Amino acid sequence: MSRFRAPGHSRKLAALTAAGLLCLAAQPARAADEADAPKAPSVSVLKAAKSCFDNIVEVSGIILPREETAVRPERPGLKVAEVLVDAGETVTAGQTLARLTLPEGGNVNVQAPVAGTVSASTATIGAMASGRGEALFNIIARSEYDLVGLVPTEDIGKVAANQPASIRIIGNPGNIEGKVRRIAPTIEPNSQLGQAFIGITTNRRLAVNTSGRAEIKTGQSCGVAVPLTAVLYGSAGTVVQVVRRQRIETRRVEVGLTSGGQIEIREGINEGDDVVARAGALLREGDPVRPVAITASGK
Repeated sequence: MSRFRAPGHSRKLAALTAAGLLCLAAQPARAADEADAPKAPSVSVLKAAKSCFDNIVEVSGIILPREETAVRPERPGLKVAEVLVDAGETVTAGQTLARLTLPEGGNVNVQAPVAGTVSASTATIGAMASGRGEALFNIIARSEYDLVGLVPTEDIGKVAANQPASIRIIGNPGNIEGKVRRIAPTIEPNSQLGQAFIGITTNRRLAVNTSGRAEIKTGQSCGVAVPLTAVLYGSAGTVVQVVRRQRIETRRVEVGLTSGGQIEIREGINEGDDVVARAGALLREGDPVRPVAITASGK
């Protein structure tokens, strides 16, 4: 028995078949187009995190004895018979520094009135010693020193007694801890600099008049921190780029203190924001990106 198909049915079948073939033919072309389409660039981002920054005032100055005691015999006409200590040595209170010969015979001992470091000595065997002449010995009492530093006028108001300081002295490895003892009450009119006396007590042997530099911690500020590389400075102001919903947002920010490659953001960024680690002029507001999370160490 023969089957009869309506002409219209045959035409529909042919059209569907042709459409299917065209669709199959178009699939490789569409895949090729998608492969050629530009992808959003990847950018390294990290979370804005809270951090504290020390407010530091830097001063330069020289090392001076806090208190220096001159040692002389009590009477004139004595001759140096024996010298028992040299400059640079540490002595205790009551320690014999030298022996002197009396005119009428016999000896008298010259003793250290305070403990400390002998900063200078003129005692020479056979030389005459006098209570009014040049001192036989000078002793830095208790081995206490001051870094007498110069502070700019704009910073002098931040510095106060008992603030801690980290001091680096030429010729001495590492830092020495100190503390602000006092601030001079006047400003030098020509240089507009004030003096800060930073006390140092150390077992190290320090050379008087050596140059040094102190970092005085005058306070602390805690807030949101980002890497210095995340901040852009330009005619539009100071900005940080963040990624939100896979797109770049440019935020105007107010910056504060810096320390260790980080900068304080006082306004414009919130804790937890995804910040572009290395901001650049090639990234524009609204650009699509693929964020890649890294840590503060860059990994």
